[in-house]
Amino acid sequence: MFLKKLFLVAASAALFSACSVMPSGNAASAAPEVAAAAERLRIAMIDPTGPALGALVADDLSYGHSGGKVDTKTSFIADLLDGKSDFVTIAITDQTVKVVDGNTAIVRHTLTADTNDSGKPGKVALKILGVWQKQGGSWKLLARQAVRI
Repeated sequence: MFLKKLFLVAASAALFSACSVMPSGNAASAAPEVAAAAERLRIAMIDPTGPALGALVADDLSYGHSGGKVDTKTSFIADLLDGKSDFVTIAITDQTVKVVDGNTAIVRHTLTADTNDSGKPGKVALKILGVWQKQGGSWKLLARQAVRI
């Protein structure tokens, strides 16, 4: 367990330093905050807890999967907690962050992952578009759409 956590911390640091942050105007200071929130969500999806996930996604979440399913905050969190959606690993590459105003950001990246959805091992490779919104001082995922590569 310790090695898994250590790996997650090391991978987080590498990902954060490798992502491209594209600020727009006065949003320069917000872009790294958005990137950090996106990284916390990546980690929370691998080792999910209700409180961690709940703090990172908006109440009005629209979470689109590459197969067409759209989750709400409740169903997104429930599927991760009960193993219907089970990420063993998640790697993020080619990430860009663009803050379009002080409270909204567009995050794009490539996601590759090993999964074990409902006990069935698999692999996914996706392009992701995420819309993040600052709510109550914290960046939260408001909308997400994935497409298969």
